[in-house]
Amino acid sequence: MARRKQIYEGKAKILFEGPEPGTIIQYFKDDATAFNNQKHAVLEGKGVLNNRISEYIMMGLERIGVTTHFIRRLNMREQLVRHVEIVPIEVVMRNIAAGSISKRLGLEDGAVLPRSIIEFYYKDDKLGDPLVSEEHITAFNWANPQEIDDMMAISLRINDFLSGLFAGVGIKLVDFKVEFGRQYEGDMMRLIVADEISPDSCRLWDMESGDIMDKDRFRKDLGDVTDAYREVARRLGVLRESENPGQSGPVLVSDNGD
Repeated sequence: MARRKQIYEGKAKILFEGPEPGTIIQYFKDDATAFNNQKHAVLEGKGVLNNRISEYIMMGLERIGVTTHFIRRLNMREQLVRHVEIVPIEVVMRNIAAGSISKRLGLEDGAVLPRSIIEFYYKDDKLGDPLVSEEHITAFNWANPQEIDDMMAISLRINDFLSGLFAGVGIKLVDFKVEFGRQYEGDMMRLIVADEISPDSCRLWDMESGDIMDKDRFRKDLGDVTDAYREVARRLGVLRESENPGQSGPVLVSDNGD
């Protein structure tokens, strides 16, 4: 990577100053973490796949009128994105019981929920990103009531889009996490989708076999994590149909072939 000013390094990405005011370069790492970073590994090619899958999804959201921080992909591992003030809340949309909601409520993994459920988590690694209520969010001024309403409405639109997108390629959208940022333009502020949307932030199950195709493969020691991500990318049209899943490093379709 060229020498430039690093702004932040997280578990899966590094942020650098962008080439123009109001922009940031988002670099996708191969690191995989789970259980609040207690489990860690480097999975060759994961960052490349997440970069391309997230690009594909963000562009799709833009097409349906959901504004995101995404500007363009720069290379195999980097995106140019808008600089935003991140809202310290993770919004989780659940369609099917899995993960923490199953443990908390005694639900069977795979049970279809009565309706899609939105949960809020406070972004703080030291605290383990705890589940919080709207009362917590407004009391501690993490977001105001209008912002909460906006985040919920946008998340529902994203859920509709992603559910259809993945169902069309034989994948069940179990749940997903989305983050938001405040973008300031003069006296105006708007909430836009930030971070990434990829198998790192979604639970994805194959509709026929039920096979896990997301980061739960890493959490549960199921193996073949990158192969699962590669299969998601292949079905979305990001990878060539003829690409050998066993080869080292993914082969990406050219921009003209998207």
